[in-house]
Amino acid sequence: MDKSYKLKAFAENAEATARRGQVIQKDIDRSDKAGGSKAKKVEPMQAGARRYPESFPKQHLTKPGLEAALTLQPMYNAPHYRGSGKLENMVALITGGDSGIGRAVAVLYAREGANIAIAYLNEHVDAEETKRAVEAEGRRCIIMAGDVADMRFCEAAVEATIQTFGQIDILVNNAAFQEHVARFEDLTEEHFDRTVKTNLYGYFHMA
Repeated sequence: MDKSYKLKAFAENAEATARRGQVIQKDIDRSDKAGGSKAKKVEPMQAGARRYPESFPKQHLTKPGLEAALTLQPMYNAPHYRGSGKLENMVALITGGDSGIGRAVAVLYAREGANIAIAYLNEHVDAEETKRAVEAEGRRCIIMAGDVADMRFCEAAVEATIQTFGQIDILVNNAAFQEHVARFEDLTEEHFDRTVKTNLYGYFHMA
């Protein structure tokens, strides 16, 4: 089967997975609203050489969540960090590399000399931005949409990475699904299954 056709099929499956995650999130949101759940107050982090925001606009994104839709964009490129060739000519495959921690890892690995392969669910705009940021570091990047809970997608992602770059030196198992519940008895089997399939099976499949 043609590689691009296979990856397209996995991308379509990823859309369905994202929709199931959104259903779980909506159920939790309704439960929180009905029960008056109170979130813990988190103080802003103070670290590093840059000035960090002291407050954030209130916003609520549906799963899996587009980083591009955030009013205040996360800082990921560490402008004061200088690469020193630690990963020169290596290849890193990063799951969930489209945004957040995954994007930061992708960009800084590229700064250290690695070419990057990114597996992500369906956040296409975020993935393209990460690809752009990696290429701005002078390295190559491919992006692949799919669900890491699906062993066939993981195999296809590894195959595509090797076909493109000829090797894989580093695996970063970063993709995850996390949605809280106020009470243990509110945790449905579907919610539990989605969490375990992504956070445990996904890591096992990629490895």
